[in-house]
Parts: sequence; structure tokens; C-alpha cells
Amino acid sequence: MPASLVLLLATGAGLSVASIYYSQPLLGNLAGSLRVSTAQVGLIPTLTQLGYALGILFLAPLGDRHDRRRLIAIKAVVLSLALLACGLAPGIGTLMLASLFVGIAATLAQDIVPAAATLAPDAQRGRIIGTVMTGLLLGILLSRVVSGWVAEQFDWRAVFVMAAVAVAAIGLAVWRGLPGFAPTTTLGYAALLKSMAGLWRRYPALRRAAWAQALLSVAFSAFWSTLAVMLFQRYQMGSAAAGAFGLAGAAGALAAPLAGRLSDRHGPAWVTRAGAALTALSFAAMALDAQLPEAFRLGLLIVATVGFDFGVQATLVAHQSLIYSLEPAARSRLNAILLTAMFIGMASGSALGSLAFAQGGWLAVVGFCTLMAGAAFGVRCRSA
Repeated sequence: MPASLVLLLATGAGLSVASIYYSQPLLGNLAGSLRVSTAQVGLIPTLTQLGYALGILFLAPLGDRHDRRRLIAIKAVVLSLALLACGLAPGIGTLMLASLFVGIAATLAQDIVPAAATLAPDAQRGRIIGTVMTGLLLGILLSRVVSGWVAEQFDWRAVFVMAAVAVAAIGLAVWRGLPGFAPTTTLGYAALLKSMAGLWRRYPALRRAAWAQALLSVAFSAFWSTLAVMLFQRYQMGSAAAGAFGLAGAAGALAAPLAGRLSDRHGPAWVTRAGAALTALSFAAMALDAQLPEAFRLGLLIVATVGFDFGVQATLVAHQSLIYSLEPAARSRLNAILLTAMFIGMASGSALGSLAFAQGGWLAVVGFCTLMAGAAFGVRCRSA
């Protein structure tokens, strides 16, 4: 598999998933420009995430029924048009509707990852999936930074227009660079969705992967949904400081190719156990900050954040490598099941983390995250 094609797929995954996050740093600008409340503009990222979840569940399985190259091209066109509609939106209603379609079409990233897995030789599948996931994770990491900078230099509309052009360009490049993919099933759409339940029952390894990744996602989301409040209360730090902690996402980008190589060498199950253990230990270490001098507490928090982010992302890459080997003809459906479980974990973690913080403060959040990551490790050890 040529390195140029791997790079192309990684870039496509990064640019598509970045579309989900462009709006988040712009909410203040949007409220002022469109003369609406912050509560109204707060629905924009919610609708984008909802669209992404719906797209994963109802569109990602189509990759097994139709040529993935064609699906990627169609979604790139829709995503480009939806981003352009965001940039040209005359009011909040149009922007909300366009944001929903941005989320739906941004799931082309989840067509690109199975495409890479299909094209990769067996001995290199983990490494190639890891490289493509690096592009995807960098898209998440850099999207907010780029969005905020462009909006500051120009305005918020320029962010979406430039994103539309970038997605259109990468869509054309992927269309020209990818080969065609033969469908792996002739099932109709309803039967295709129904078959996902059969895959869930058939493969214990899929169930373990989904449960473990969901539990890690609960911990991941609980931490990030409460971090800003803790930093403000304890250190009087604003949202900029909380955003800077997002640079720990770079650890996830580094984890992806390493996890892929380790999966090829030691097997993905070994990587999932190591990743879950690292995540649990990193959260547990945060509970020690009360024993440290004030000057060292933030340093511990940063190191532990890098550690758990590394563990979560390494486990995700290994889980994808693991499930893609279960049934090559159903890779898109297997990926949809795993990511749906992960998304449910994310949504649950946000609510449960806020509840834990309200009831017991930051130590309760840390304890809850440690418990969830430890449970994920337990699930993975059962597969040993």
C-alpha cells in the first residue's frame, strides 16, 4: 500500500472529522453576529454531534453494501455543501439545519478507516489503521485551534467557507486516488441494519471491544466535561487554560501509530489491556494531588491527562484492528457498532461526570473515572 495513499486517507479522515468541531470556539461570535442567545447557539454543536451519531448508526453500514469509494465521494460533496451553507447562513435556523447535515456527512471518516483496513496487507493492517487514525485525531486536535485563528483574522463565516473548499479538494483527491471497492453483501438496507444485531450476538470479541471502549469513553468524557469548572474553582483559570489541556490530545495522535505497530507485533488484545491499564493508573494518580505541594499539582494533572489520553486512543486503535479481523465482509457494520457504543459512553460520561462533581467534587470525578477505566481493564482481561 503506497505511503502516498495512506497519507491521503489520513488527511481525508482528519479534514472530515474536524468539521464537527469548527463551531465550538465560534459560539460567542455566532451569538453576536446572528443576534441570538448563547443557549440557541449552544444547540449548534449538539446538532452536529447528533448528526454524527445518526450517520454512524444508519449510514456507516452502507460501506458493506456499496462501493466505499462512491460513498466517500458522495459524502464529501454533501459535507462541502453543508459547510458552505453554514458559512452563508442568514439566520440561526439555517445554521442549525446545516450543522445537522455537517454531522451526518462528516461520517465519511468512518468510511475511510474501513477502506484503509481493506486495502492494507494483513501484516501491516494495525500500522496503517494507526496512521489513518493519527490523521483523524490530529483533525480533532487542530480543528478548534484553526477555527479560532481564522475567525480572529477574518470572521466566523470564513471558517466554514474555507473548510468547504478543503473538503471538496480532498474528496476529489480521494476519488481519484482510491480504487473501487466491491460490495461484500447483497443485503437490502433494512436487512443490513438488522444484521448488526446478528454480528453482536455472533462475536464475543465484538461485545468485549464495545463494552470496554464504552467504559473508557465514559471516563474520558466525565473528565473533560468537568475539567474547566475544576480549574476555575481551584486555580481561578479560565476557558483558555482548559482548552490548552486539549493539547494532551497530541498524545492520542502519537498513540495511534504506536498502538497499530504493537497490535501487529503482539496482537490487538494485548494492546487493549495495556491501554486500559494505563488509563486506570493515570486517573488513579490524579487522586494523589492532595498529597503534593501546590506547585506540583498542575504538573501531575498534565502528565496524568497525557497518560489517560494515550491509553484511551491506543485502545481504540487496537479495538478497531481487532474487530476488522472478525469478518472482513462486515467491516463497516462492525465499525458502526463499536463507534455507536463509544458515542453512548461519551454522552453518558458527560452527564455522570457532572453529577459526580456536583455531589462529591473533583475527587469524586477522579474516583468515578478510575472505576470506569478499571472496569474496562476487567472486561479486557476476561478475553485473555
